[in-house]
Amino acid sequence: MTNPQPVSGTSRVLDGKVAMITGASSGIGAAAARLFAREGAAVVVTARRAERLAALVEEIGAAGGRALAVPGDIVSAGHAERVVRAAVDTFGRLDCAFNNAGYGTAGTDLHETGEDVYERTMDVNVRGVWNCLRCQIPEMLESGGGSIVNTSSVAGQRATGASAAYVAAKHAVLGLTRAAAAEYAERGVRVNALVVGSTRTEMMDRALEQLPGLWERFEGETLQKRMAGPAEVAEAAVWLCSDRASFVTGAAMPVDGGTTAA
Repeated sequence: MTNPQPVSGTSRVLDGKVAMITGASSGIGAAAARLFAREGAAVVVTARRAERLAALVEEIGAAGGRALAVPGDIVSAGHAERVVRAAVDTFGRLDCAFNNAGYGTAGTDLHETGEDVYERTMDVNVRGVWNCLRCQIPEMLESGGGSIVNTSSVAGQRATGASAAYVAAKHAVLGLTRAAAAEYAERGVRVNALVVGSTRTEMMDRALEQLPGLWERFEGETLQKRMAGPAEVAEAAVWLCSDRASFVTGAAMPVDGGTTAA
C-alpha cells in the first residue's frame, strides 16, 4: 500500500471508507457509530439488541449518513463472518473496524467468580475479537490494506478492581493486537488497541449501582478527576482508523484521563 497523502484539516477523515463497529447498541460503540458516520464512513453496526441497532441506523440515516445493522453475537464465528460479508456486499469493501464489544463484572473475588461469568467474559472480550480479526483481515488484505482498533482497558495493563477474568481478558486483547500488528504490518493492515479508562457507559452504570463506592475511586484515579464520555473514546478510534494515523500500528493508546500515567 502506498503512503497516504496528508489529509486536509477541513475534510472528513473517513470519507469513502467502510467501517464495522461491534458492541454498537450503546455506550462507546453507539457513540463511535455516530462519529464514524459524521466523519464520512459507511458504518456496519452489530450487537445483540436489534431494536437499539435499528434506532441507531435510523438516526444516522436521518443525519445524512449511511449505516447498516446486522444484529447478533460476535462470540459466534459465523456471525462475525456475516457482518463482514454484509459490509462487503452492501458497500463494496471493508476499510476499518472497531472491535469494541465487551463484557465485565466488578467486585467479585477470583475464587468466588462463577465459571459462567469467566466463560462469558472471555468469550465476548477475547473470542469476539479473535472472530472479528479472522474475518476482517482477509477482506482488508484483498483490498490493499486497512485499520483495526480493538477495545482493551486499563485493566489490560494492571489489576484495577475489576474481576480477575476481565483483567485477564483485556490483557489478552492487547496480546492479540500486538501479534496481529506484527503479522500484517508489511501487508498494509494496521492493528491498534485503545486502553480505555473509566467511562460512563451502561456497563459502568450497572457496576456503580452494585458498588457505589467505585465512583469516587474511579474518578480519583484519573489525573483529570472525572470519567470519560463515550464520545471521547470514540474520537481516538476514529483517528486510529483514519489515514492520519498511517504510521501507527501495534500501539496500546491510553484514553484514560491520565490513569496509567499516575
